[in-house]
Amino acid sequence: MFTSTPRSLHGERPVEQLQTTVMRAELAALIDRMTVVDGAHQTAIPRLLLARASQMQHPVHAIHEPAFCVLAQGSKRVLLGEDVYIYDSSQYLVVAQNLPVSGQVVDASPEAPYLGLRLSFDVKDIAALGLDLQLDAALPNRRSPRGIFTGDLSTTLLDPLLRLTRLLDTPEDVPALAPLITREILYRLLKAPDGWRLAQMAMVDSHSQRIAQAISVLSQRFQQALRVEDLADEVHMSVSSLHQHFKAVTAMSPLQFQKQLRLQESRRIMISENVDAATAGHRVGYESQSQFNREYSRFFGSPPARDVKRLRELELGRGGQT
Repeated sequence: MFTSTPRSLHGERPVEQLQTTVMRAELAALIDRMTVVDGAHQTAIPRLLLARASQMQHPVHAIHEPAFCVLAQGSKRVLLGEDVYIYDSSQYLVVAQNLPVSGQVVDASPEAPYLGLRLSFDVKDIAALGLDLQLDAALPNRRSPRGIFTGDLSTTLLDPLLRLTRLLDTPEDVPALAPLITREILYRLLKAPDGWRLAQMAMVDSHSQRIAQAISVLSQRFQQALRVEDLADEVHMSVSSLHQHFKAVTAMSPLQFQKQLRLQESRRIMISENVDAATAGHRVGYESQSQFNREYSRFFGSPPARDVKRLRELELGRGGQT
């Protein structure tokens, strides 16, 4: 579990803390002004998403794409397998792989709403920047890192984040300036103490990069029966090495990963296409309806029909907001 850690007040720390507090307050004010209602809000910057919530939410299961996530106000709990990550306005969260996670807003109220942003990135951007910075030569020889991690949100990261968010007030400047500021943010992340975790995901022939290939294969073929031996051959790893590094990155085995992909997709199908559990289970690769119901209930906490009914009622209660 990751939680925020208080900083010591020595030397210039109080000044830095004051700057950070002022920057967070400005970022919160910007997101508050630009998100009038609860939900996720696309912006004029294609990769930048703003979010608002005025109350604690039920867990949301999703495949989280690579992204840099920051909260200006409130806190959130993210689960990956059995790992728990809790972060607030003092920390950021980086998701460096396509991972099946569960996210839950845990601190929000109408008076002090949860306010956050998500900046998505392409691993190719990390690879290109890492090549320019020659990071492959400087990377420590460590085991494959977890594909998700938190870090302290410093002024060096808040500054470009504020400049990027301010661009939303001058959309004519977005095409020219947003790519430059986004690159600066990625640079700051790579130079942070845990930046090596992100860099390894994009380094050619690294174990992390091969696990990224394995995740891509599973994401495209999760409906099919999985032979781990075939997957290992496809990404040029031994079966034992694949298991070891896959679990290090994703906190689960390839089979567990495939199961989560299947269950999340079945849930999406039932809600968006209004089909029954038997149809959804068959479409995602289950041959046994009883096995599908059993695994769905264990993962989501209730049988398919009851779970989907609850989600639809919640959606109606929010007035269609996502």
